[in-house]
Amino acid sequence: MSAVVATRRFSPAAFTSGVHAGRTTAWVLVGLLGALTVVAIVARLITPDDPIQPVGGVQLPLGSPGHLLGTDSIGRDILSRTLYGLQTSWFSALAVVAVGLVVGGVVGVAAGVAGGWVDSVLMRVTDLFLALPSTLVAIAIVAALGPGITNTLIGISVVWWPYYARIIRSEIRATVARPHVEAARVAGVGRARLVFRHVLPAAVPTAIVTASLDIGNVVLLLAGLSFLGLGAPSPAPELGADTAANTQLLLSAWWVPVVPGVAVLVLSLVANLAGDGIRTLVGSRR
Repeated sequence: MSAVVATRRFSPAAFTSGVHAGRTTAWVLVGLLGALTVVAIVARLITPDDPIQPVGGVQLPLGSPGHLLGTDSIGRDILSRTLYGLQTSWFSALAVVAVGLVVGGVVGVAAGVAGGWVDSVLMRVTDLFLALPSTLVAIAIVAALGPGITNTLIGISVVWWPYYARIIRSEIRATVARPHVEAARVAGVGRARLVFRHVLPAAVPTAIVTASLDIGNVVLLLAGLSFLGLGAPSPAPELGADTAANTQLLLSAWWVPVVPGVAVLVLSLVANLAGDGIRTLVGSRR
């Protein structure tokens, strides 16, 4: 009896079915990420109105004719401002992650491959940045440079690369110690070919998964800085700034501050879920 139960519990068919179900869910999540990216790309083409100019009555409710998500306190279309803000937040987050991945990747690969004093110096610099309160440092940099989306991206990028440097360095060090890399070195393979052909490809999946899981965090940080007034100056459409500027309407016209806040939630949630999906797909191919 116990053997039958064990057979049913650990059935290879059931295991395979679970793997396929997990991969299907992962592809759906990645598809959501792709759909969100497409919306961000065409946001300026599908906005019904100018996001900066008043186009209707003040504080029109949800579902108003011509204004699906209503209007704000000065009559600007909320849907148009949300779509523009979504585009700004999404591509800004992608830019920060890309910069962090490139800078951190270069530092991590250099430290992992070179070893010795090069590794020690690069990792001590990385540890120095990791020891700093990243959010406060980003706020200080943006405050020093002045409000603006470019300065915000600079401030976040400065503190974001060390995480990738640490992760990629660990992956590179583990790969360098593997037999096939040692065999290639003994066979006389040049350093550049050794790095790009035998070492670097092993770190790419880890880097992709880490970056995909990180986008949601960057979206939240960007929205937070924008909420504090460190994003693009008004009247630029930004999700965090729109929420902050209309908090006094939370009881009288709740949709005005809530809609951009929900957009931030959707961006972060989709990014995190898609990151989990990418991790599942990459892990299943290893």
